[in-house]
Amino acid sequence: MAGPAWLTEQFERERPRLRNVAYRLLGSQAEVDDALQEAWLRVDRAGAEGVENVGGWLTTIVARVCLNMLRSRRTRREDSLDDQLPDPIVTADPGTDPEQEAVLADSVGVALMVVLDTLTPAERLAFVLHDVFGVPFDEVGRAIDRTPAAARQLASRARRRVRGAEGDVDRDRDRQRAIVDAFFAAARGGDFDALLKLLDPDVVVRADFGGRRGLVRLEGANAVAESALMFRHLAGYGRRVLVDGRPGLMVVPPRGVYAVMGFNFQGDWITGLDVLVDPERLARLQLPDTAG
Repeated sequence: MAGPAWLTEQFERERPRLRNVAYRLLGSQAEVDDALQEAWLRVDRAGAEGVENVGGWLTTIVARVCLNMLRSRRTRREDSLDDQLPDPIVTADPGTDPEQEAVLADSVGVALMVVLDTLTPAERLAFVLHDVFGVPFDEVGRAIDRTPAAARQLASRARRRVRGAEGDVDRDRDRQRAIVDAFFAAARGGDFDALLKLLDPDVVVRADFGGRRGLVRLEGANAVAESALMFRHLAGYGRRVLVDGRPGLMVVPPRGVYAVMGFNFQGDWITGLDVLVDPERLARLQLPDTAG
């Protein structure tokens, strides 16, 4: 029953869910592909003889691979998220449809994507596997080499941090959309003073160009406003999207997607802006239709 062909069929059937698990754990499409390849090699070597819950078994293997990758990431400066932005989740903006907004908030998990990178690898796995995918704590414990009670404690600790972050998230998307629109209108019109009124004095921009240029940081409202004016020729190509659940923009000139821009807000101010410009990483993202 559990021959090579059957095992391949089971893995392929579970692949979409395994990809989702790996992405929630790693936050990088490129790393997801590596994780699934390594997981398949382990599955193929081990075989599934005697395995009763194939889906749970495959999830545990993928989780173990991701745990090793997360631990390795924390020890390698060149792979840390200090040197590149995490892959954003970019979805179509449903506008003011309350039902669609509620569904989107559940599926994207704004606070989850923001806070996960501050958790330890074990906390991250315990929380994601149990709270997001409903994996029982005995299986979570096996995935991270902990007892079920220890896995429960890790998930609880992570859950408190995520809930704390949720309390800080301004969910007034209509206001946030208006701020983003005003930001691009001011940039397009070359209105430096209008830009300053939208920017927190301590605003931080992180722009990831990839390659040798890598991650560039700008701090302070004046520097960010000046940079926005430098790219004013692209301001007319903005398309509304949600980036990690918040109002953001894709910049789509005639040659294709140039950048994805995710904003952080506090009240009526923009406190942070993450700009992914790396063409190789943009090409790997699942992006919504930009027509219109």
